[in-house]
Amino acid sequence: MSKFLFVLTGADHWTLADGTEHPTGFWAEEVVAPYQAVKAAGHEVVVATPGGVVPPVDHGSLAPEFNGGPEGAERTASALAAMAELQSPIKVEDVDLDDCAAVFYPGGHGPMEDLAVNAASGRVLTLALASGKPLGVVCHGPAALLAATGPDGANSFKGYDVAAFTNAEEIQGGLAEQAKWLLQDRLTEAGVNVRVGEPWAPHVIVDRNLVTGQNPASSAPLAAELLKKLG
Repeated sequence: MSKFLFVLTGADHWTLADGTEHPTGFWAEEVVAPYQAVKAAGHEVVVATPGGVVPPVDHGSLAPEFNGGPEGAERTASALAAMAELQSPIKVEDVDLDDCAAVFYPGGHGPMEDLAVNAASGRVLTLALASGKPLGVVCHGPAALLAATGPDGANSFKGYDVAAFTNAEEIQGGLAEQAKWLLQDRLTEAGVNVRVGEPWAPHVIVDRNLVTGQNPASSAPLAAELLKKLG
């Protein structure tokens, strides 16, 4: 049995360009699908957040329209309620990667608020990338890559091919015009190669030990790739 580190946002809002706070958190599907795959494979999950706060779920992600109907929404909510690890996270500042076999970052807009500027999380990502251990990041989770820099100040993921939530999806989701910045743009500015797939369709990119997914639908296939890398 190996230990999977899930690094989640601790932010329950995303500050928009006009200063208003858009309620958010982590996106349920992006935690539930990988968690269930990892547990089914017999592994342990450890959750980490900035400051060790209990990660907030984006309540919008529990809506029936994002879960295939009311029954799916109930299943998702029940699955989250059963995940005891979410209630007792460790501090991302205290993470020891030697204890972890793989690392995973889910999205939701929360990471745009906190993980995008969290140096401790950036350190975890930089070390995980250099370690060769399977590292998975999905949807808005790649916002956390922006805080990962090497000794030279360059982004640790510069030159890597990644999938991430796209400008087109942010526009279609209705928040692009209100955003301070867009994820695809910021990653590109940092030298990361964002490989864009069809909006809302599963799209997973594997580059060395890094496995990234574009959107919630990419969560389950990303988890499968991570588990394959773990052997």
